This record gives sequence, structure tokens and C-alpha cells, in this order.
Amino acid sequence: MASIKRSPPPDNAAGSSSKKLKTRDSDSPPPNFEDDLALLEVMEDEDDSSPESKWRRPSLPPIDPSTDSVVFQHIDIESYVSSPIRGVSAYRHLPSVPVLKMYGVTQEGFSVCAHVHSFMPYLYVASPFPQTTPITCKAFQDALSAAILSDARSSRETAPTPVLGIEVVSKSSLYGYQFNQSNTFLKVILSLPRFIAPAKRLLELGLDVKSVGHFSFSVFESNIEYEVRFMIDTDVVGCNWIEVPPGKYSLRKFGPPGVTTPTTRCQIELDVSCDDFISHTPEGEWQKIAPLRILSFDIECAGRKGVFPEADVDPVIQIANMIQVQGDPAPFIRNVFTLGSCSGIVGSDVRSFANEKDLLQSWCEFLQETDPDILTGYNIVNFDLPYLINRAKALKLQQFPYLGRTTSAMTVIKTSTFESKAYGKRENKLINISGRVQFDLLQVLFRDTKLRSYSLNSVSYHFLKEQKEDVPHNIITDLQNGNEDSRRRLAVYCMKDAILPLRLLEKLMSLINYIEMARVTGVPLNYLLTRGQQIKVVSQLLRKAKKHDLLMPVIKSESQEEYLGGHVIEPQRGYYSSPISVLDFSSLYPSIMQAHNLCYTTLILRNVDRDKLDPEDYIKTPSGNYFVKESVRRGILPEILEDLLSARKKAKQELKNETDPFRKKVLDGRQLALKVSANSVYGFTGATVGKLPCIEISQSVTSFGRQMIETSQKLIESKYCVANGFPYDTKVIYGDTDSVMILFGHDNVTDSIASGKEAAAYVSTHFPPPIKLEFEK
Repeated sequence: MASIKRSPPPDNAAGSSSKKLKTRDSDSPPPNFEDDLALLEVMEDEDDSSPESKWRRPSLPPIDPSTDSVVFQHIDIESYVSSPIRGVSAYRHLPSVPVLKMYGVTQEGFSVCAHVHSFMPYLYVASPFPQTTPITCKAFQDALSAAILSDARSSRETAPTPVLGIEVVSKSSLYGYQFNQSNTFLKVILSLPRFIAPAKRLLELGLDVKSVGHFSFSVFESNIEYEVRFMIDTDVVGCNWIEVPPGKYSLRKFGPPGVTTPTTRCQIELDVSCDDFISHTPEGEWQKIAPLRILSFDIECAGRKGVFPEADVDPVIQIANMIQVQGDPAPFIRNVFTLGSCSGIVGSDVRSFANEKDLLQSWCEFLQETDPDILTGYNIVNFDLPYLINRAKALKLQQFPYLGRTTSAMTVIKTSTFESKAYGKRENKLINISGRVQFDLLQVLFRDTKLRSYSLNSVSYHFLKEQKEDVPHNIITDLQNGNEDSRRRLAVYCMKDAILPLRLLEKLMSLINYIEMARVTGVPLNYLLTRGQQIKVVSQLLRKAKKHDLLMPVIKSESQEEYLGGHVIEPQRGYYSSPISVLDFSSLYPSIMQAHNLCYTTLILRNVDRDKLDPEDYIKTPSGNYFVKESVRRGILPEILEDLLSARKKAKQELKNETDPFRKKVLDGRQLALKVSANSVYGFTGATVGKLPCIEISQSVTSFGRQMIETSQKLIESKYCVANGFPYDTKVIYGDTDSVMILFGHDNVTDSIASGKEAAAYVSTHFPPPIKLEFEK
């Protein structure tokens, strides 16, 4: 057991500050950080329990699988390969099968891990066979299995039967108008997710099918991650509530040989078939958020003069920790682990260690015992976590790198390069901490804000009007080498750096917003920080396609074809003493896609197809592309957009009527997520390097947008002029993509607003709904 020394808080430290903090409001300057800690201690005076007693989650009452259901909000999902389990696995004849793990938290705060069985990976191919008979399918299955097993790239781990079965299905491709006709497809069910990639490659290269012939195959939906595929097929969305009914699961417990024992640190660990749980749509009572435990931490290192700390050489001297339950006003655990003795800090648990090995190992045990759901801090993914892991490796602490909920899963670091038009190119660390979401606030701010500086000090002042404690980096080692009081100054500094991310999360509603985004788009929470925008649209597109028996093709994104963007009306430069009215198209690109039924499913790809249609059945866009009208076939992209925007309207109405402060935050996060998701649909079609690029859609959208801005200018200037009895000749002095700036000539704001609203309504009548020009300001 590590040797630690806990320092008592200084006497009477809380006395004078509590009144000052109670009268504090959001506009007043923030008090001293230690005053905040003092107030928290005053509020907890009646709690005589030891700090360690707060670490554990609530005690779990007995659970009877025959009568009790298990209901939890899932926060993370991953997969692994294991031997099949009796009672829940439909493939017990196989030596190994894929299993999904869904981690989550119940309303009571109990941690859960559900092992979900019997969901097998698959892909589709368009059937090339003249006759798709059971004999043909069996020959195809045998040929593909043999090809996969003999393939050099997949031979490192073999399975007796790579292809479990072939199902004949009637579906259509979602790419291009198909005249509402179905075609024969083959669903290729595989035994392990890792067989998907070689199967796709071998199918595209061509396959000799015994007694049938040699065929190349068009492959569909082979580029969908196994976890996302599972979520789509079982109607699970990110961070929604899962219910496992009684009689449908078995609990894992320690017992005699033959009993399935727990493999995680979760309080409830169960096995269930993929067909036997209920996924609740996040509406009404199921919009709630579980009492998630959020750990915010910060580390300090004793670097050498003029050298950035290196884990191989420089020790970790302090780790500050703040744990707060989502929805609570303040952290209920506040401590700091220090190397060397440290004077007490009011309202805090100071834990001092004689050597660095004990400090690091005790922090690891603290993390495992408190069992946080969310890990946050500032730059923890690219600095704090890698430094701790690498430092423990340098010190040969073999028990340290097990920070996740799976007891046998070692935490390792990988480097990944992420690049997108929206976020640019960045190099990030990927750290596997199973069951815990790494919600690095710096990464959140990089994605969601545009700031001049992203230092914690600047960000905190910008949003909170607070700043870090005044400790320059170049004196940290000197403070460490000083005495108990100098190390106390450093500890206060470290603790402030740990609590600021929690305050920023609360202020910006970042976690709530991301949870709602995961629910709206249907992807796991961690995808929102580690992936680009496209996976969010892919998830929505596949869910909608599934309902219409449509399949997404695998398209090689090689084209770098450019297309014109939004139209800019040349600005009429000058000083204007009269008010300028600004009119703005509401959700311009989504509304264009809805109004003109622009979609993969409505795109006419060939002239020969157009010749089969009546000219009244399709439109020609300003960019020269052709799409069938809604009366012929409604596109699924317009359908997705309508669902998103209708849901946003509903959320905004509920927000207006809601009185509960926390539920108001959830609803506000939801309406924002719905807005962002709707706007990202257009960008998905224009991503030339992506899952499903379609230049015809994206260039048609922008061409309609340019036409609309030009039309708006002509309509406004021709109607609001002296020749029509208007007091002035109106001029559109500037326009850009979705807005126009208008000089009506009025010398007062009231008349300018009235004319602006009237002009917006007039112009809107000239475009098909839901296109709407609105008065902005």
C-alpha cells in the first residue's frame, strides 16, 4: 500500500468568506479561489464522513434477473471478440464471435456494462448472377469463404467459416433515381468485423464461383463501422436510454468454474442478445440525463530550466482532481496528490506522497475507485494523459496503465492525424480508456469556437471573467523544491486549473450539447470529438435509407472537381447615414434542398432515363443537373431535413414553455444540435473526399442560392422605387450567399424595419416553400 500523508486544512479558514460568496452574482468580479473552496467546506460541515467514503458509487441493491429490468443511459460503445456464451449467443458453433459492450449509468448512479451478443457484421452486393438460386448462393458463400481464408492480408487470425450465410434481399441503390424499382441484392453475413475489408476487396477484384462463373461485384455499405452498423439496426442513438427487460439477460458474477465472471469494474455487468433489449427514443421522460460522474484533472511536472517537460526524465509532482455529478452545482470530490509534504488547503483533501511511484499508483487507484464516466480537463488527450502513461512506463509501474473499466485492457497511446475542411489538419493522440469518455475541453473549443487565443487563461477570462492562479511556469520547479507552503501555492494553482474546465463545461453547456448532438445524429458521443462531420450525416442517411429499403454504395472519392459557391453582390462602398436593413434567408441551403427535392434518390444520372419521364416530372437546376419532382419520388435528404427542422421547432416550443432550469438547458442543446445537423447535410454532399460525394447536388444547391440572391435584388429594387410610388429608389448595397443589405432611404429606424419586413415577405412569395427571406436587423 502506498504511503500517504493527509494534511489538515488551516484553522478557521472558512469563516470570513462564506458571506461574500453567498452574495456573489454573475456580474460581480469572481472572489479568490480559496474563498470558493471555503464556502464548499461550510456547505459540507454536517458531513463527517471521510473523503474516501465519497469515492465509491452508491451501494448496489440485489438484482433479480427474473423480475428486475436494468435501465441505463449508455455513454460509450466498443466491440471485442470472445467465445460465444450459452443462452445469449446464436452462434455457439463458432470458436469466436464479435460482442459489443455498452457502458452506461442508471438513474440511481450505478455503473453498467451490457455485453450484447448475436449481432454479426455484413455487407451487400448487387447480384450479378443470371439466376439467384439457393445453389448459386451456397456456391458463392463457399467461394468467398475460401478466398478470404487464403488471402494473405487476413491470414493472421483465421476462423473456420468467414462467411456465415448469404441472404437474398430486394432493395435499391440510393444513388440515382431508380424508377421506384427494386433489384436483387445479396446480404453477405460474416463471422468477424475484420473480414469486411478483405471481403470487399476480393469481391471488387472478382471471384470464381464454382459451376457459375467469374464475377466482379458492386459492393454496398462495406465502409460502415461495426458499432455504427449495430446502432442503426437496433435503433440505438448516441447517449439514449437502454432497457433490458427481466428474463432477457444474465448477470455476470464471481462463482464456480463455468460461470461467466465480470471483466469490467462496473457495478452491473450483464449479457443480453441484440434482439432482447429496448432502445428508448430520447423524447419526453427519456430526454433526461443520468447522474454522470465527471472527473476534471490537471497535472504539474518539475521541468528543467528552459526545457519542456519530458516524461522519461521529469517527474509528475502534483495531480489535482475535481469530480462533479452532471447537474450538481459543485464538485463533491476536491483533492490534490502532491509529491512531498504540503500545507493544508481549506475545503480540499491534500494527499502527500514520499515518492513519485506511490503518487502515480495511488492516483490510478483513485481513478478506478471513483469510477468516472467522463474525463475532462484542458489538453488532457494530448498532454496530461500521455504524460502520466509515459511517466509510469519510465518508472516501470506495471499496474498503472489500466485506467479504463475493462480490467484486462491496458491503456495505450496511438497517434492519429485528423483532417477536414471544417477543422483543418491536426495531430491528436488516441488513448483507449474503455467505458470512459475523454471529453477534452480544448478539443471542444477548437471545434466550436473561433478565439484569438486558446490558452486556459484566455478562454477562462473570455467566458467566465476568471483567470488561473498567478504562478509563472518558470517557478514551478522552484516551488516544488521549496517547503510545505510553497508546494501549497502550487497545489492551489493546480486545483484551479482542474476546476476551471468544469466551470467552462457548465457555462458553455458543452457536455449537454454534445450529448444532444449524439442523440440527434445517432453516433457515439466520442465520435463527435474524434471524427469529422461526415459520420453524423452517414448515420442519419443510413437510418432513413433502411426504412425505404435503400442501400448506400461504396464510391471511391477521387474527384476534386470544383464548383461555384455562394453569390456575392459587389458592395457599394461609402458612408451611410440612413439605416441599413439586413434580410437573411432562413436555413438557406437546407431549404433549397427541400424546396427542389434535391437528393441522391431523385438525381437523374443518364439522359436515357430522362427520356423515359414526362418533362413535367423533373426539374433542371441552374447548374444543368436534373432531379425528379417530389410528386414522382420524395428524396430522403429533404425528408431528413424536414424531420430535423420539425424536431427543432418542437424543441424550441418546449423550451419556451419549460420551467425546470436543467431541462431548459437540455432542450436548448437539442435545438442547437438539430440546427447544426441540418446545416451539415449540404456539406456532406459536397465533400469530394468522403463517404458519398455528389457534385450534382452540391453545385445545384449553390446555383439556386446564387440565383435567389440575384432575384431578390431585382425584386426589391424594382418594387421599392419612386416609379412605384415609394418615397426613394431602394438600393441593395451588398449581398453575400444568404443575405442582402438594403438602403431603403428612410431617415429613421422604425420605417426601415417596417420596409425590411414587408420586403422580406414580398420576396418570399416568389420562391417555393420552405424557402423564406426574413428581416434580421
